Amino acid sequence: MTPSGVLFDIDGVLVLSWRAIPGAAETVQQLADRRIACAYLTNTTTRTRRQIADALGAAGITVAADDVITAGALTAEYLRGSYPGGRCFLVNSGDISEDMPGIDLALSTDFGPDDRPDTPDVVVLGGAGPEFDHRTLSRVYEWMVDGVPVVAMHRSTTWATDNGIRIDTGMYLIGLEDASGRTAIAVGKPSAAGFLAAAGSIGVDPQRMVMIGDDLHNDVLAAQAVGMTGVLVRTGKFRQDTLDHWLTGADATRPDHVIDTVAELPQLLGL
Repeated sequence: MTPSGVLFDIDGVLVLSWRAIPGAAETVQQLADRRIACAYLTNTTTRTRRQIADALGAAGITVAADDVITAGALTAEYLRGSYPGGRCFLVNSGDISEDMPGIDLALSTDFGPDDRPDTPDVVVLGGAGPEFDHRTLSRVYEWMVDGVPVVAMHRSTTWATDNGIRIDTGMYLIGLEDASGRTAIAVGKPSAAGFLAAAGSIGVDPQRMVMIGDDLHNDVLAAQAVGMTGVLVRTGKFRQDTLDHWLTGADATRPDHVIDTVAELPQLLGL
C-alpha cells in the first residue's frame, strides 16, 4: 500500500508538548525521500502555521508552513465566506491573527472585568485556555441566548500533554449549547472540510491518501468518511478502552489500521 499522499495530525502523533515522538522525524524524512506528498492537519489554535512549522523544525521535523492546515486558517476562510465584514469576538488561547487576515477581530483579552463589549456579529471560539474564564463564557452564553451565532474552530474535547490530558473547547461547547438551546458551527476536525482542503493543498485525490492520527473519531474515522485510509496510533490521546468499546459495536466503523507509533508507518506503507 503506497499512497500518493499522507496527512498527519500533529499533536500526539509527531510531537507531544512539542517534543518529537521517537521515529517521527525519520518517518517524515523517509516520505520526503520517496517523494510522497505530505500535509499536516491540526486543531491546534495556539500557534500560527508558521509558528507550528518552526516548532516542528526545532523538534527535528522539517515541515513547510504552507503544508500546515490549522483550524484557525480554516475558520478564517469560513468567516470570510459566511460573515464578510462581520465583527468577530474571538476567545482563544494564543495570538493567531496572522492566519486570519481580513477578519475584524475583537479579542476577549482586550476587555477588562468591568467592560461590556458591543454585541458582535459572530462569536468565535478557538482553543481553550485561561481565556475561557467564568466572565467571558457567561458573556458568550448571553450572546448565544440572544441569537448571536457561534463558530468554533473545532469540537475537540481534550488534548494530550506530557503532563497528562487537558480539556478543550468541545467540553465548554457541550454546556453552552445545552444551556442556550442553540448549536455552534464547528469548522476544524472532524469536519470534512479540513480533510478535503488538505487533499486539495497537495493535489492528491482523498482516495489515494492516508491519514494518521491519535484520535479515533476526530482524525481517523472522519478521514475514512471522505475516502482516505485511516491509521490510528497508540500515542498522544489514544486510549485502548475507547478503541475496545468502539469495536464492540456491531455496526461500528473500524479504523483501517492501528499501529503503535508513527515510526511504524513506513513499514505499514511498504516503504
